[in-house]
Amino acid sequence: MKIRKGFKLRNVCGEHVIVAEGIENVDFTNIISMNESSAYLWNNIAELDYFDENILSNLLTEEYSVTAETALNDSKKIIQDWFKAGIIEE
Repeated sequence: MKIRKGFKLRNVCGEHVIVAEGIENVDFTNIISMNESSAYLWNNIAELDYFDENILSNLLTEEYSVTAETALNDSKKIIQDWFKAGIIEE
C-alpha cells in the first residue's frame, strides 16, 4: 500500500487532520482527523513507496507499550479505515 498523492497531514488548531492538496482532491464533505498514534504512523510512512500492516505494527511496538498481536490487529484496522477514507491505495 501507499499514501495517495495529494494527501498531507497537517496540524489545524491542535488537531491532526489529513488535507487534500490540489483542486482535483478537494472534497469538503469528508474531513479526516487522526489521533496521536495514527498521526505518528502517517508521519513515518509518508515518504515510503510501500507499507503494509507489518511495517505499521513494527512502528507501533517501537513507539508504544503494546503487544505485537495488538499492534498487528490495530494496523490491519487502520489500513481498512484509510482505504475506506480513500487516502491510501495499493
